[in-house]
Amino acid sequence: MQILVTGGAGYIGSHACKRLLQDGHDVVVLDNLYRGHAEAIERLRTMDGVTGDRLVFHEGDVADRALLDRIFAQHSIDAVLHFAALAYVRESVDEPLNYYRANTAAAVELIGAMSSAGVPRFVFSSTCATYGEAPPKLIPIREDCPQEPINPYGWSKLFIERMLRDTQTALGRAGKPVPGIAMLRYFNVAGCDPDGLVGEDHDPETHLIPIVLQVALGTREKLTVFGTDHATPDGTCVRDYIHVSDLVDAHVAVMNSLEPGQCRAYNLGNGSGYSIRQIVEAARRVTGHAIPTADGPRHPGDPPTLFCDASLIEREVGWKPRITDIDEIIGTAWRWFESNPSGYAGA
Repeated sequence: MQILVTGGAGYIGSHACKRLLQDGHDVVVLDNLYRGHAEAIERLRTMDGVTGDRLVFHEGDVADRALLDRIFAQHSIDAVLHFAALAYVRESVDEPLNYYRANTAAAVELIGAMSSAGVPRFVFSSTCATYGEAPPKLIPIREDCPQEPINPYGWSKLFIERMLRDTQTALGRAGKPVPGIAMLRYFNVAGCDPDGLVGEDHDPETHLIPIVLQVALGTREKLTVFGTDHATPDGTCVRDYIHVSDLVDAHVAVMNSLEPGQCRAYNLGNGSGYSIRQIVEAARRVTGHAIPTADGPRHPGDPPTLFCDASLIEREVGWKPRITDIDEIIGTAWRWFESNPSGYAGA
């Protein structure tokens, strides 16, 4: 198949491109490089069997309808994997219009261009942030948990889910081909390609595991733990972590099983949680470094515990995570950070 990957120069998108190329697909990448890395694309070009026509890169924005129409006219796209987005929760609170513009408004153009081109499959990178603050009685979170976001990032993604459903309905009423769509709601993605070809390089970095590993590298002085008095066994927040390779496997499995007209929503996680202190202790074991910490105040609105029930995708698609040990997850990230302490910039 020929697959369009938006955001393919980013952390998750580059891992997805690698897997798709390994599976024998041709990949078309659209990325504006705002937070993606051209070096990730160049690294993917070094893979065995990846010739110029198997990996095509278009630098540009998902909001550019004219560019999208040219891409769909130039390539016979069989599926779209849509990763491109702004994805910092706290930034979305400070800059809500940027998030609605880059995520929601841009998706209007992508969905419209895809629908006009008759693309039969669309797999959307959604988020657990669409659930908002799920009550403790609803944890582990299932797909039928009420979706009530508490920040613009979550809303910007939930609006896209709504647009996809409404577009299917409208196409069906018009007697036009109805694509199969899937909304994959991520929890916390972590780890890196075990082969070290692509990895995680964010600026700014806000994710717990990379920050912990930057402390181990000495590029940060310490980790500040925001909130030590939560109603959890050790007082720190508990979260669900899924390895990026497992996440990509889920996208591929869903893409391969998706039929025209279907509409699916799946949680992607390990189905259990680790506390911040457990993450730090695991990183100390993996790296052999002390990793100093300091206690700080809670972030407003941080729920004490969040993890998902991911059994639906296992029942319907046959996917379940393979890399579930937190030491192994952190170990793959540590190998990347040790080899690329300055990220792609140091390559």
